[in-house]
Amino acid sequence: MRLVRRKAGQLVPLELAICDAALRLRARGEDEFHGYELAKALKSDADARLLTAYGTLYRALARLEAMGLLLSRWEDSSRPVQENRPPRRLYSLTVTGETAAEQARQAARAATRKRPRLAPA
Repeated sequence: MRLVRRKAGQLVPLELAICDAALRLRARGEDEFHGYELAKALKSDADARLLTAYGTLYRALARLEAMGLLLSRWEDSSRPVQENRPPRRLYSLTVTGETAAEQARQAARAATRKRPRLAPA
């Protein structure tokens, strides 16, 4: 298992992938999403390799919420009863989350441009 060291104020790859997936879900008209829905969105993307277990996802969601990048709430209790399923925690991306995701993408692009190219052998 590879540990990712976090620099202050930066998102680790899974957190950035979550923010990007939240933006794509929002573009489809879904302002709120639950963990399983997000996992499906991540799995369909190239970011599937980042998601090794649902526990990893929910820990990342909790970190993003603690950083103020996501908000969460429990859905109305009548809906799960009607659908005969457990209640879901619904998440939404904040404006701060959008900004952090954009800054992380810009930093990644800048880092890619700064890498020296190796001369052919």
